[in-house]
Amino acid sequence: MEQPHEILFRTLADPTRRAIFERLCRDGDQTVGALTAQAGVSQPAVSKHLGVLKQAGLVRDRPDGRQTHYSAQLGALAPLTDWTHRMAAFWEHRFDDLEDLMKRMDQ
Repeated sequence: MEQPHEILFRTLADPTRRAIFERLCRDGDQTVGALTAQAGVSQPAVSKHLGVLKQAGLVRDRPDGRQTHYSAQLGALAPLTDWTHRMAAFWEHRFDDLEDLMKRMDQ
């Protein structure tokens, strides 16, 4: 079974999808039309990317009449943040061990 951080990595690996998510983070709620205007891809492609982002929990949609507004869900990045912190701790420990080894070698 795929881990939550793996789903996020896979989802955000696509540059167009990542750009859409970043735009929603930066600019707030957007309609498909507004996202398409700057995405450099067709409206159906933007809709498909939004569907993948929604499935991963990274965006939420809100119907408003004939339009749907999408917003970023920053809390969905928590598994990625947790993984990053674990990896940082792992490497900090390894670098500390390397520093200790180098000090012993200098003696």
